[in-house]
Amino acid sequence: MQSPFLSFFQAGFECSTHRRCDGRRLDLIASTRHDRFAETDYRAVAQHGLRTVRDGVRWHLVERSPGVYDWSSFLPMLRAARASGVQPIWDLCHYGYPDGLDIWRPAFVDRMAAFAAAVARLVRDECPEPPIYCPVNEISFWAWAGGDMAHFNPCTERRGMTLKIQLARAAIAVVQAVRDVDPGARIVHADPAIHVVAASAGDEDEAAHAHAAQYEAWDMLSGRLMPELGGRPEYLDILGLNYYSDNQWVLRGPTIERGHPSYRPFRDILAQAYARYGRPMLVAETGAEGDARANWLRYVCGEVAAAIGAGVPVHGICLYPVLDYPGWADDRHCPTGLFGPPDAGGRRPLCQPLAAEIERQAAIRTWHPGRVPQRGCGGRGGRP
Repeated sequence: MQSPFLSFFQAGFECSTHRRCDGRRLDLIASTRHDRFAETDYRAVAQHGLRTVRDGVRWHLVERSPGVYDWSSFLPMLRAARASGVQPIWDLCHYGYPDGLDIWRPAFVDRMAAFAAAVARLVRDECPEPPIYCPVNEISFWAWAGGDMAHFNPCTERRGMTLKIQLARAAIAVVQAVRDVDPGARIVHADPAIHVVAASAGDEDEAAHAHAAQYEAWDMLSGRLMPELGGRPEYLDILGLNYYSDNQWVLRGPTIERGHPSYRPFRDILAQAYARYGRPMLVAETGAEGDARANWLRYVCGEVAAAIGAGVPVHGICLYPVLDYPGWADDRHCPTGLFGPPDAGGRRPLCQPLAAEIERQAAIRTWHPGRVPQRGCGGRGGRP
């Protein structure tokens, strides 16, 4: 199966734009200064073999007034990607949306679809390479964090399923809108891959339900669940699994650490998702903090290699976030990236152990040969 990606190892730029419940809008592209140094950042990650990147279109900046699009925040990034020869996966909605838009109303779906179509037209005209989009990042996590726990917008409790349905409805509309503009566009649907176990024998059914909930959004998108939303099997294109060290836990209890008898190998989680959907897969986010970075990548690579050896078509691992960033809640420095904060000229310090591990992993296995771009998006001419 030919890979849709230019590189197996990929760079993910944190691009969250949600509002916290205290009203503060976050913009991680700005706070990491990636907006200012996008081309420098793209060239830096490409030098380490990360030629496919996840990045974001900041909807709240593009559409400040309904139906009026200002591309000044996005067009420089789009052109920087082209100049740098990297292949972007553009997140169209990474938790944030324009002020004044009610996420619960039908207009939210209509506005997002129209915005997505406008992005697709711009990308099509600027860059002849077939594009890749992530319509709504982490529908399941957003539904929990924003709908059940009031951690960020829309800051409600006990409305998680309602929000999940609304976000799935919007993602379905986005896929159709994008493909109406550019039928060759590929779609990544990224959501956390989790494992939940019971604390006691009496909790087994509840734990199983919590575990199975990770599939609800993908089931909606593919039409398996609530087909009245408009989902279709072809809408579930590339399955993006986001996986971190805290993605396994005891129901209403602590995280299950690696080495614990209840810890499930990541290869098994990948295999279960593939058995359910039969779609090409991407580890769309993974990473760790501080000194754990290189060791965590080593673990993930070993598990992905085992899954590939068992016939699971995993086409990439995205290091996320590839830049250190300020924490959502308190602005603390989160040392998660391959690169740290920039100096005045955009140069960022390198995490040497992580860079060495990327190089080692690239050398010890043939992950995939990459793929030759069919239409060329590295400054090689306009759209035919």
